[in-house]
Amino acid sequence: MGRVRGLRLVLCLLLLTHCAHQQAPEKKKGAKKESTNAAIEELKKQIEGIVFDLNLLKEQQSLQSMCLRGTKVPGKCFLAEPVKKTFHAASDDCVAKGGSLGTPVNGDENDMLHAYVRQSVGPDEPVWLGVNDMVTEGQWLDQSGSDVRFKNWETEITTQPDGGRSQNCATLSTTANGKWFDESCRAERASVCEFNIV
Repeated sequence: MGRVRGLRLVLCLLLLTHCAHQQAPEKKKGAKKESTNAAIEELKKQIEGIVFDLNLLKEQQSLQSMCLRGTKVPGKCFLAEPVKKTFHAASDDCVAKGGSLGTPVNGDENDMLHAYVRQSVGPDEPVWLGVNDMVTEGQWLDQSGSDVRFKNWETEITTQPDGGRSQNCATLSTTANGKWFDESCRAERASVCEFNIV
């Protein structure tokens, strides 16, 4: 009887040892699998970072090539689009290129834009500005929806803006020395896109 008990005890010990040895490699495999997954996740993050940096670099190169074709002013550049379009089509075109319709923020920028338009589009062609009062009559906003601080309306001869609700979009006139006029947004005019640069 003692022998049977001893044999059973030895058999149980062997069985326990065998089970322990089988479970130990599984734990190691599980730990190895977890570390492999963590390494893969880390590589994925690094690849995402590289792709982000690459896209940013492409965007900067594209912006530089546009600025090379246009003209630079402090903090941004202008690129003329001589093809005449409605205000909304011109605005959409600028946004698709990564910019917005040109909006001078001071007299110097307005003068530079005026000189650039005369040279690139022509001395008799007005261009759309990124300025409108479509939301509230008389409240002129830029493309971001902010109040326009700098304005250069023509006021000596025609007292602009004078179109009321029928003329809600602004143009820069080359024949009136860069003064602004309000016009119907459905009119077709040349335009200038602006791009922020560092």
